Amino acid sequence: MLTTLQTSYTDTRAGDLAWCLGGEPLPALAVRDLRLDGPGHPGPPGTLQLRLLGASHQVVIAAGPGHCLETVACLPGRRTPLPARVAKQVDGWEYEFAARIEALPPHDFAARAQELLALVEGHPRGLAGVFPGDPSAFTALVTQGGVDRLLWRTWHAYPQEGRLVCTRSSLVVS
Repeated sequence: MLTTLQTSYTDTRAGDLAWCLGGEPLPALAVRDLRLDGPGHPGPPGTLQLRLLGASHQVVIAAGPGHCLETVACLPGRRTPLPARVAKQVDGWEYEFAARIEALPPHDFAARAQELLALVEGHPRGLAGVFPGDPSAFTALVTQGGVDRLLWRTWHAYPQEGRLVCTRSSLVVS
């Protein structure tokens, strides 16, 4: 699912992004609600919510043993850079997060942005939002898996810097 976000581009530097686990859902510009059940997904059903914020993203999961809320965004008062890797126990799950920043020249950046937006737009469990003013300024999320094992990836594009912040997260029932 691809949408144009009705807001100004507020997180204008890749280095301004911070990571947070827990907390509350923040006001969202776009939301995609997904169920975590069905064939191949044993256990009780759950929910997954992909949320695009004016300042990046949140993923909210309520399934299996508990709840998890991941935020990658420009958060007031937080100036800690994104961690390269985090592993934690969260309500009976093994949670892992990894982030990296790709620096690309302008022509490669635009091509990579369009490739990622096409991937997410056609993905049955994806959400992407393009910020007004630049078709290469976007935040995108895709997820796969179910109640026992859930994986998601995100991309935060900063065309004015030529940087693409890529994250990969997972929850596995421990």
